[in-house]
Amino acid sequence: MKYRVVFRERSNRMGERADNPPSYLDTELEDGVVLDSAFVGRLEPPSVHSSDRAEEDDAFLSLSGEIWEYDVAEGRDREFKDALQNSGMVIEFEPLESKRNLSAGST
Repeated sequence: MKYRVVFRERSNRMGERADNPPSYLDTELEDGVVLDSAFVGRLEPPSVHSSDRAEEDDAFLSLSGEIWEYDVAEGRDREFKDALQNSGMVIEFEPLESKRNLSAGST
């Protein structure tokens, strides 16, 4: 099963990544739970204005999101979801329907 995961990410004053959110998940996962992972994109922090820098008063707006997709081994979904919740960095996650699952349901 594939999952799309949105991590909470902190940014510095220039709007650049200040931490590595997936590393918090990695420490919670047992070997073999995740078969593959891929970076999808990054949401721009709301504190970055036209100057491409966060203003001093906007430092509290330095949180944004980083989106990843994970391919989880069959039968290990519960372990993966538990690790997501225990990481403390996940804003939201959702299972992604694969083409295989969609074609299996059609006649």
